[in-house]
Amino acid sequence: MLGAALLNVNAQYDFLESIVHGFSAGIGFTIALVLMAGIREKLELADVPQAMKGLPITFILAGLIALAFLGFSGLKLM
Repeated sequence: MLGAALLNVNAQYDFLESIVHGFSAGIGFTIALVLMAGIREKLELADVPQAMKGLPITFILAGLIALAFLGFSGLKLM
């Protein structure tokens, strides 16, 4: 959560904005962890080549999830 604290300082958020930003960062991290865990559970049953089982397919999965979340980086709600 140090990253969220540093972003709050760099963006010069006031107290309320910092709380909202920190809470939102925590929710986003939780969503990413739940997605990763759910997809890894599905991969346990999937027909993955032997060379890709375990860590290699996890790295590919993490890269794809990172690309998906990168699409939200330019999203402005207001």
